[in-house]
Amino acid sequence: MAISRYSRDNLVSQGRAFGTAGGVMRIRLAIRQNQIALKQITMKEDARLDVLAGREYGDASLWWVIAAASNIGWGLQVPAGTRILIPTTLSQIADLVE
Repeated sequence: MAISRYSRDNLVSQGRAFGTAGGVMRIRLAIRQNQIALKQITMKEDARLDVLAGREYGDASLWWVIAAASNIGWGLQVPAGTRILIPTTLSQIADLVE
């Protein structure tokens, strides 16, 4: 499933982002309002979000979905012990960003 965090952002032109990603903010708001199904894990030593996204979604490029949901910024590698929220239904995310 091709989900772009920039597709509904008004500051995007021809696939290049010039501003913040509104989709990320919509994801975070939906989580606060309990509108997204989630599972929670704790990161282990040397774990990476892209590897986790590949395992969960079959597409490592969707690491940003996990980063947005977990409110951790844009690093692929996060410290061991970090609580990670993983949206379990990508169609819910797609509705927010596409």
